[in-house]
Amino acid sequence: MASEQLLPAVPRWRPSPPREQSRPGHAADDEGPSDTASDVLGGSLRSTDGFPFGSGSSFPPPPFAPMPVTLPRSRTSSSLEISVENGAGAVPAVVRETSLRRVDQGVVLSWEDLWVSAAGGKAGRVPILRGLNGYARPGEVLAIMGPSGCGKSTLLDALAGRLGSGVSQKGDILINGRRQKLSYGTSAYVTQDDVLMTTLTVREAVRYSASLQLPSGMSAAAKRERAEETLREMGLEGAADTRIGGWMHKGISGGQRRRVSICMEILTRPALLFLDEPTSGLDSAASFHVVSRIARLARREGMTVVAAVHQPSTEVYGLFHGLCLLAYGKTVFFGPAAETNQFFALSGFPCPSLMNPSDHFLRTVNKDFDNVTTSVQSIRTLIIISEIFLVNSIPNHTLH
Repeated sequence: MASEQLLPAVPRWRPSPPREQSRPGHAADDEGPSDTASDVLGGSLRSTDGFPFGSGSSFPPPPFAPMPVTLPRSRTSSSLEISVENGAGAVPAVVRETSLRRVDQGVVLSWEDLWVSAAGGKAGRVPILRGLNGYARPGEVLAIMGPSGCGKSTLLDALAGRLGSGVSQKGDILINGRRQKLSYGTSAYVTQDDVLMTTLTVREAVRYSASLQLPSGMSAAAKRERAEETLREMGLEGAADTRIGGWMHKGISGGQRRRVSICMEILTRPALLFLDEPTSGLDSAASFHVVSRIARLARREGMTVVAAVHQPSTEVYGLFHGLCLLAYGKTVFFGPAAETNQFFALSGFPCPSLMNPSDHFLRTVNKDFDNVTTSVQSIRTLIIISEIFLVNSIPNHTLH
């Protein structure tokens, strides 16, 4: 009988009044301008809390120990309210969400103090991910967002165990709270590049994949029906008998190729699904259709879905349950996607009216194109946002 396990306690932002922002500003005023954002991050403009751009030496221990909370068996999730003494009395604060799930109801994927670095020639090893914490739950879609080069695909590859040679990894990646490997067929990965047989039609490619991946005990008719069902889910009935094609012979469009790649990976209804840029090459209508079908499949099958996305539309963003927002390899926000707008507003960076929220988040944290005179102010913005995220996520050691 599978035992019940607590989800890892990960900092998740909860709304609270914004604090004074003078300290990060004064820290920035003491330094001169820098050429690039990465120069400032590596220099003296670092948060004294060690987050997100500090050395990490003062960052509290990773808050992944299960919270000592007893919940009724009939409940699947709850929040823990505590009071923190600040000299002026007890201040109520809602700390990280704790949920109970049975192991046989899906895969709870969590990562603790995850560091990834790559060889950098004379400069030694270059950090790509810096002390990330987070988790993804069954039946939900977790989106990983951030500017280009922030580490989205690297985080996805690390979680899926696909890091190449020359890349080192530190920290723990846990499956249902344990260090273990997934059994064959438990997970699937949709790469950013579509690797398909150009001489096959869409139906032939999906059926061929079904015959290879689905269990041998499944009848041929059932496999064909699964293939047809998956084609319908991805809206490919009209192109089912069209050759995929390639650079020599014209075939289906790039967006249709993307949907074929997704079809071939969700045939087995994996417990854990990784998607690297699933909406690249798709128009807004097709993107919404594909992501909504994936979210529906996750709910119905209890799948844990982790997707690295670049610039989703407002409608697509509304389909995500959780958001992990990265900048320069650090976590800027981790929590419910629906609360990100409020978090940025309380941090002093409200989203303008009639603007796509995801565009606003990316423009706020992306400082690669700022000129020299504004680079210090740009990094100050990131420090303010990151420190507000940290101060509203109380680490475990303050509770004991």
